[in-house]
Amino acid sequence: MTVTVPVLDVQPVLDGGRRPVKAVPGETFQVTATIFGEGHESVGANVVLTGPGGRSGPWTPMRELSPGTDRWGADVTPDAEGRWTYAVEAWSDPVARWRRAATAKIPAGIDTDVTLEEGALLHKRAAGGVPPGAGRRVLLAAAEALQDRLRPPAARLEAALAPEVDAALARHPLRERVSRSEALPLLVERERALFGAWYEFFPRSEGAVLRPGEPPVSGTFRTAAERLPAIADMGFDVVYLPPVHPIGSTFRKGPDNSLSAGPHDVGVPWAIGSPEGGHDAVHPDLGTLDDFDAFVGRAGELGLEVALDFAFQCSPDHPWVTRHPEWFTHRIDGTVAYAENPPKKYQDIYPIAFDKDLPGLVAEATRLLRFWMGHGVRIFRVDNPHTKPLVFWERVLADINGTDPDVVFLAEAFTRPAVVRALARVGFQQSYTYFTWRDTKAELTDYLRELATETAHYLRPNLFVNTPDILSRYLQEGGRPAFAARAVLAATLSPSWGVYSGFELCENTPAGPGSEEYLHSEKYELRPRDWAAAERAGRSLAPLLTTLNRVRRRHPALRLLRNLVFHQADNDALLVYSKCAGPDVVVVVVNLDPHHTHEATVTLDLPRLGLDPGASLPVRDELTGDTYHWGSSNYVRLAPGGAHVLTATGAPAATRARDVGEVSEPATSRDLPRR
Repeated sequence: MTVTVPVLDVQPVLDGGRRPVKAVPGETFQVTATIFGEGHESVGANVVLTGPGGRSGPWTPMRELSPGTDRWGADVTPDAEGRWTYAVEAWSDPVARWRRAATAKIPAGIDTDVTLEEGALLHKRAAGGVPPGAGRRVLLAAAEALQDRLRPPAARLEAALAPEVDAALARHPLRERVSRSEALPLLVERERALFGAWYEFFPRSEGAVLRPGEPPVSGTFRTAAERLPAIADMGFDVVYLPPVHPIGSTFRKGPDNSLSAGPHDVGVPWAIGSPEGGHDAVHPDLGTLDDFDAFVGRAGELGLEVALDFAFQCSPDHPWVTRHPEWFTHRIDGTVAYAENPPKKYQDIYPIAFDKDLPGLVAEATRLLRFWMGHGVRIFRVDNPHTKPLVFWERVLADINGTDPDVVFLAEAFTRPAVVRALARVGFQQSYTYFTWRDTKAELTDYLRELATETAHYLRPNLFVNTPDILSRYLQEGGRPAFAARAVLAATLSPSWGVYSGFELCENTPAGPGSEEYLHSEKYELRPRDWAAAERAGRSLAPLLTTLNRVRRRHPALRLLRNLVFHQADNDALLVYSKCAGPDVVVVVVNLDPHHTHEATVTLDLPRLGLDPGASLPVRDELTGDTYHWGSSNYVRLAPGGAHVLTATGAPAATRARDVGEVSEPATSRDLPRR
């Protein structure tokens, strides 16, 4: 039996290698393994990336991450979409073993000639594995120097330890007793699976007409399309629409979730299905399928993708109720059980009983998804996926992504952490998170570290600042400064973030004390907004959102998740973090207190920014256009809602024209030690 070098505990790995870890083209992640030589053996290691079709990836040498730990790692970067594998190779390194012995023996005059001759033979062997060129010549020259008895032994050894020899051996090491780990799966998906800015709005509210004493007039796809240029101008990438299907009338909800709807109440879009059709129809008030196609087409012209809500449930009036009674749970009195999430009740919605006909339900779900894919939808926000079996989603997503790997699914699962993670494991490309309820420095630091490290190889967070269901207490009580702070946090902490329409107007009136529901929630009624009046009055946060999205597009560092690093501030009201991608450096400081001005000394870990500890970093505040120099220690003073989004002016992306943003208080010369 051949004795090989042990390779143990390769990471990242998902479910023992049964499921792939995830990345997008150009996204770097670290592969680690436990590797050690037995006895006094010296070892080396590398990562082997294999791309779609068996294409070999780059040679990626590994290094011991901390001396004496036997834990090795390397950063790897897939460059194309598709199904990849990665494995770790380890080997006995005879040249490194010889170097360790030679650097001890030669200065002590022990076995000098034999040791140097052994080194020469090793370097000749190594040269034999190098293609013709400079690398081979360097190794042969080292071998010749080791055998040159006219030179002092120390000089002969020094020639073999030269930097150019190190470089040649790093590219083409001499390997013995090579072992290789199991190849692990890696799924590389399109960039939108990781990066994007989402904007959610109800088409029926855009262009709606409300006149006292008259029935409300719904907006349409055509009037909603008039809102698209403004959304594109703010720099959003995805327009997300709640369900656009016919709405049931049985148990229809009225304003503010009342149980008795009036004759002109529009109902909840998630109560899908009526005599006009089900999930493959559009609400007649919105227009026709041709109108929907025109809406998608107009969005595409503006560089926007359309995401459609996929809510696999129905109203009591859905065609499924009569055509497929076996898909529902019936109570002992013969009635169909409606949806509940105690203490909330959804009398207008029937959930599906998946244990009745799982194959039929999988087939129907994939049929519906492909129907809308045929109308230009390549992104789906999935409503309440945690109320359906994991095996259902595993089969549906595998069916869709097996033929259309570019289709992105966002899991709206505000539920237990284990379930959120499980949904990401079975194939959802993105996940809603608990960001909405993380307010303090400690909460944000702990949670975002988890998202950027522990789960980053399979769970991609989308940080929505609000939703039609969630108006957080922080936004209710913090007013405009709270909205500004949360926008900066969401847009710069995560590659994907989102807002629900009305956020830019700082809408923050709850339905009642202790409620996260909006008063006059748009889920139950039309909510036309006068965007132009808000802009004229200077009440809109649109300039801030525009600046944030512009900065995100310009700076590669903000397109990534795993590069998040937190820094120190001696005031818990200020959160400080950075993101780097090569020379691109972004440093963010946010005042988390929406009521008070705070000041602090910010201490940057400059080596984590790729800088020497004593370096001075020229930066530009993207929210004001001011330029400064930051070192390891910096004074900052920020008003409520205030923030610095600092980019290194030495990076190419940071030298563009000045952006106009939202700040609560102008920066002053006290913010930084040197200007």
